[in-house]
Amino acid sequence: EVQLVESGGGLVQPGGSLRLSCAASGFTFSSSDMSWARQAPGKGLEWVSTILRNRRTYYAMSMQGRFTISRDNAKNEVYLQMNNLKPEDTAIYYCAIGNYNGPRGQGTQVTVSS
Repeated sequence: EVQLVESGGGLVQPGGSLRLSCAASGFTFSSSDMSWARQAPGKGLEWVSTILRNRRTYYAMSMQGRFTISRDNAKNEVYLQMNNLKPEDTAIYYCAIGNYNGPRGQGTQVTVSS
């Protein structure tokens, strides 16, 4: 059974940082591209970042330079380091297998507010 469990969300002030984690199981993680997506209140699912199995990374324009995606194949985990957070980054963040529309977990809430 494929499982993705996101963690690390929370309440942070503008300009702050958070590191999200996603623990994966039930599939061959090291052979899989992985993505992060987010959904803000009242909005659709938005692509955030992708890391390929060869570790090449891609970011949405508004996250470039602030977010860093990484993976640990030994632990079957993917991470999203988020710096200089803005109120508009408030959303539920999901990790997904493949592109951002792939199977995903239950998400973790990130709230950026003073």
